[in-house]
Amino acid sequence: MDLLLKEKTAVVTGPAKGMGRAISLALAREGVNLALLGRDIKAIESVVQDAEHLGVQAKAIQCDVTKGSMVERAIRDVMSWTKKIDILVNVAGGTGPIGKSGLETSETEFDDIIKLNLGGVFSVIKEVAPIMKKAGGGKIVNIGGTFGMRGRAMRLSYSSSKWGLRGLTKSFALELGGHNINVNLVAPGMVDGPRFREKVVPQVASQFDISEEAAVDKHCEEYALGRISEDNDIANAVIFLASDRARQITGVDLPVDGGWAAL
Repeated sequence: MDLLLKEKTAVVTGPAKGMGRAISLALAREGVNLALLGRDIKAIESVVQDAEHLGVQAKAIQCDVTKGSMVERAIRDVMSWTKKIDILVNVAGGTGPIGKSGLETSETEFDDIIKLNLGGVFSVIKEVAPIMKKAGGGKIVNIGGTFGMRGRAMRLSYSSSKWGLRGLTKSFALELGGHNINVNLVAPGMVDGPRFREKVVPQVASQFDISEEAAVDKHCEEYALGRISEDNDIANAVIFLASDRARQITGVDLPVDGGWAAL
């Protein structure tokens, strides 16, 4: 299916690795030009090069989404470069404390992940939505998480931020729908990659006194499909919601988790 995305322009936050990289390159394969916002410009440059090899224009722009002044400047730079923003994908985020109970979590740890995972998305939408309104429409896709749909012990800060992101998504969908702007959320389950292998697996292995291989198997057993998602599974969902094929879909939470949230 042609997603009718050629010659569109997308802003992607957090594009340097993992899901962000996969989403950026999936958009590039559909012919979308990319403005890639992140803190580590050097890490983003390889994504720019890969996107350009796919035949699109791409630009790395330094931005910390927790700082409103940087977001404002970054979006101004995007508009100077491309003159339009058709798509916004908010990927930038963090995990917060892993393996700590809510009572063990410090106020600073809690505040930091709320500011990044929730406040950062708010700041970027606040700058981009007026541009989309003026242009007559657009697509916004936020990356949430299934721990914001069922909750999770020992992940209180992260889970709280992703629950909040669902509310932000739905409110913006209602407020912006009259301007032909779709706002949706893709909620990955556990996604295989460095963060999962280097942070989550060791913590689960330690918590249950099992091997790391058994910890991976334990996660797989929690999913209806018996397997952990990969970056491209998330990217495929995002590019659909970023396209006009999803013109009548807004305000939804789309779990891409092999069936964990449904169980």
